Amino acid sequence: MGKIILEDIEVYGWHGHLAEERKTGNRFIVNLEIDTALEEACLSDRLADTFDYTEAYNIVLEEMKQPSALLEHVAHRILVRLFESSSLIWAVRIKVSKLNPPFGGNVKAVAVELFKERDS
Repeated sequence: MGKIILEDIEVYGWHGHLAEERKTGNRFIVNLEIDTALEEACLSDRLADTFDYTEAYNIVLEEMKQPSALLEHVAHRILVRLFESSSLIWAVRIKVSKLNPPFGGNVKAVAVELFKERDS
């Protein structure tokens, strides 16, 4: 077993509790750690023997386009889509960060992190 890691996927989205956030949008950073079997691909050097991380990237882009009031909601949607996309995925850790949240103060980011293992 091993991990496929996608670091600092930067996207623009319309997520937030405030109506203004959903209207004007904001920058977000998504990080993924996907636990999967890598042994066969290590030996074969064939994409067919592993989870194609471009699929994970595309899922992130698609789900981040759909507005949500909460980061928890969009992160959960990404988790669900990832597990539906491949039986090779055993577990996923996702972190979704909203840059420059509207707090009225200087805060670099606020983030939500979720972890899910495949149900047996």
